[in-house]
Amino acid sequence: MSPNGSDRSSRRPMWRLLPQALAAGLVLVTATGCTYKDFPRLGMPTPITEEAPRILSLWQGSWAAALATGALVWGLILWSIFFHRRSRTKVEVPHQTRYNMPIEALYTVVPLVIISVLFYFTARDETAILKTSAKPDHVINVVGFQWSWGFNYMENVDGNPSTPKKLPSEVSSIADSKLKAVPEGAEGVYDVGTPGERNPQNGDPGPTLWLPKGETVQFILTSRDVIHSYWVPAFLMKLDVIPGHTNVFQVTPSKEGTYKGKCAELCGVDHSRMLFNVKIVSPERYQKHLEDLAKKGQTGYIPAGIPQTDAAKNAETNNP
Repeated sequence: MSPNGSDRSSRRPMWRLLPQALAAGLVLVTATGCTYKDFPRLGMPTPITEEAPRILSLWQGSWAAALATGALVWGLILWSIFFHRRSRTKVEVPHQTRYNMPIEALYTVVPLVIISVLFYFTARDETAILKTSAKPDHVINVVGFQWSWGFNYMENVDGNPSTPKKLPSEVSSIADSKLKAVPEGAEGVYDVGTPGERNPQNGDPGPTLWLPKGETVQFILTSRDVIHSYWVPAFLMKLDVIPGHTNVFQVTPSKEGTYKGKCAELCGVDHSRMLFNVKIVSPERYQKHLEDLAKKGQTGYIPAGIPQTDAAKNAETNNP
């Protein structure tokens, strides 16, 4: 204690704490377990589809804008702290500036410009990412239910375009506009999982969805009960699976391997067990997998979901 009873350490100038703060920040950055190869992706997984790099570019651009804005704001804060501190100016109450129109216009216009630019790039990329083709190479109905996933491979496995003459009732809840991409004669095969199921290759829980590398896959997302969310982190995107409404998107897998998927919407007590795997293979192995499912007797489709609401049907009719 000092003679006047105060602790000198409590009056230590703020700038003396700067080295400790920088050291703590350095430890925080270097102790995250990331390698130098991870830093350009800023925490995102390695993309495995042809569409994912666009999402990664948007993510990186948003981070660049955020870092630039943060550097400017922190720079102004530190400049005010160091150059307008009372010990430097010896002025008890500095001159007060009020109603400075140029400054007020600046800090009103600049945020609007930043938000407008981010909105433009987000809307542009979202439109491109959610764009679907009329004739994709494959159509898969992903069915979410408590507490696992089912996959209706809407394929013409037997090669006969006349069977069946119409799609089975199990998928009748899907709006006709979303089924236009299904090929003729798609009698289909299916796979359905349970929370306790595990992938034989890596031991990860949940069923396994097979996808062909280099070919366009369109997903039709439906739910039997509550809202789920279809998320494959390596796709760099996710989309809600909503009862009474159908969401659609498509990807072109570009890298073989087995990847993890999960439900990203809190959907009930066993939400954490709604896991699945995505196995990307060659088109030949994909076709062989469909034939294997047919040999097991898993032909046709599992129920896709609850009937569409009238509002959802109308919206999907106008927006195929």
